[in-house]
Amino acid sequence: MELNDIRARIDGIDANLTKLFVERMQTVADVAAAKQSTGKAVRDRARERSVINRVTAQAGDAYAPYVKDLYRLIFELSCNYQSALMGEKSALGAQIEAACAQYAGGKMPNRALVACQGTEGAYAQQACEKLFEYPDILYFNSFDGVFNAVEKGMCEYGILPIENSTAGSVTQVYDLMEKHSFHIVGARRLRVEHQLMRKKGASGPIREVVSHEQALRQCSEFFDAHPEYTPVPMANTAVAAEFAATTERDDVAVIASKACAELYNLEIVQTSVSNAQSNYTRFICISRNMEIYPDARKVSIMFNLPHEAGSLNAIISRLAIAGVNLTKLESRPMPGREFEFRFFFDLEADVHDPEIVKLLCELERRTERFVFLGAYEER
Repeated sequence: MELNDIRARIDGIDANLTKLFVERMQTVADVAAAKQSTGKAVRDRARERSVINRVTAQAGDAYAPYVKDLYRLIFELSCNYQSALMGEKSALGAQIEAACAQYAGGKMPNRALVACQGTEGAYAQQACEKLFEYPDILYFNSFDGVFNAVEKGMCEYGILPIENSTAGSVTQVYDLMEKHSFHIVGARRLRVEHQLMRKKGASGPIREVVSHEQALRQCSEFFDAHPEYTPVPMANTAVAAEFAATTERDDVAVIASKACAELYNLEIVQTSVSNAQSNYTRFICISRNMEIYPDARKVSIMFNLPHEAGSLNAIISRLAIAGVNLTKLESRPMPGREFEFRFFFDLEADVHDPEIVKLLCELERRTERFVFLGAYEER
């Protein structure tokens, strides 16, 4: 048989498949109506398992694995369609729409009381001054202190590092997200230029280099080249710079920003000690209130999933079907639950689009615990 004849035969089969698939989806609509009237959940794992066992047995051993994959996809499409049909707007949807309406035509204020971790000269301060033209800054010793200041209303906003282009995610901040109630309302990428500095007048050999643990990781190649230097983590780059400037020891240096050199009267020993010249840190701006401004095009969510095969793939597949770009996926272990994880997604999406709001409400229904962290502009 010629190839064209074989393809013509396949076209005929495809036509029948399409007709049957449409008929199946029309029947799925009836299933959705029945479930909605009885309050049953969209997903029925026992039913899916029964169907897969039946159709794979009909297919025979040679085709059973392919039929199994086909029906898993069919189930995903079916559940997505049912969710859309049953998709009454949740409280989350109403909150998002209210926030969009409240801040329509507006922009983030240029004056605010802002919480930052560290002290004067910290990279968080620099990020804060990029986000706010005239900020009043309160400094806290820890990231937890920043979250608490915002959550309890002490400060209107807080600035937190979330990710570095060289050293990766700031996992401590991700872990604290579970403990606190907040919303991300803005984000800024800040170029980080690490300098090696020491107290002016110090002339002896350097034995210890202090800095924040993330900054030390971002300069790992520098330490590989100087095994005589011992890296010592401290709470913040600016705190480390202040320590290096005030300690009586002459064998201590610090890795921090040029601003710290000027602020604490330190001498720059070596410039640009980062592993990569293009070194950026993402900072998020958090608020107690859900503030969604017109330029918000990034969405962050946090959720838990059942510990079973395919649960994460189902969420990712749903985003792909909706044409939503997943720009970051972070997983963190859940305390007290062995090998189970909490997931954080960053999405390119506009919550001013009703279809995106419907999608988020659907994801909320399909996950064990869902938290909308915020919709915001990142610069």
